[in-house]
Amino acid sequence: MGSEGPSTVTVHITGFKKFHGVAENPTEIIVSNLKEYVEKKGLPKGLVLGSCTVLETAGQGALTKLHQVLESAVAGRDAGASNTGQIIWLHFGVNSGATRFAIESQAVNEATFRCPDELGWKPQRVPIIPADGGISRTRETSLPVNEINEALVKRGFDVLPSDDAGRFVCNYVYYHSLWFAELHKIRSLFVHVPLFLTIDEDTQMEFAAVLLEELAAAVGPAAPPS
Repeated sequence: MGSEGPSTVTVHITGFKKFHGVAENPTEIIVSNLKEYVEKKGLPKGLVLGSCTVLETAGQGALTKLHQVLESAVAGRDAGASNTGQIIWLHFGVNSGATRFAIESQAVNEATFRCPDELGWKPQRVPIIPADGGISRTRETSLPVNEINEALVKRGFDVLPSDDAGRFVCNYVYYHSLWFAELHKIRSLFVHVPLFLTIDEDTQMEFAAVLLEELAAAVGPAAPPS
C-alpha cells in the first residue's frame, strides 16, 4: 500500500450504524469491508487506507467516540513523529432518498434533528460548536470538491457536488470534523451515498475505492491544506 514518507496520503474513514427508518445502513457495510476490498484491488503507491470506524448514528452522545477517532489520526504526528505525510478524514453517510452519490462541500453549525438520534437526542436550532459561532456559521472542506466530482463522473459514477449535508447527524459529524481538520492542518470530506436498493453494493464498494484514489490525486504529494 505504499511506504510511509513525506509523499504518503493516509485516508481514515467513518460510516454509521442503523438509525430511524434505515435498518441497514450501507455505510456500515462499506466501511466494514473496505480494507479487504482495497487489499484485493490494490492502491496506488503512496496511498494508505488508515482506520475504518463505524460510528453510532448519534450526535452529542457519541461525541467522545468521534473525538477519539479523529485524534487517533494525528496522535503520532503531534507527538513528534516525522514525515507522516498528509491525512484526510473521509466520512460516509446515507441519504435514503438519494439516487446518486453526493460530495458535500460544507457543513453548517446547526443541529436540527428531524427525529431523535439513536441515543434519543433531538436538538432544534442548536449550535453544534457554540464557541464557533451561531447556527448560520458554515465550514467548507479544503478539498477541491468540483474537481473530485468531475474525476468521479469521468470514472463512470453518478455523482454530484452538494452544499447541503442536512442538519442531522451527518452534518453534525462533518462540522466537528471540519473544525478539527482546520485545527490540525489536515483535510476532511463527507460523502452521501444512496441505499443499496438504489445503487447496488458492488458499485458502491467500487465507488469508495476509486474515491480514495481521486482524493490522493487531488491533494498531490506535498501541498499543505489551505
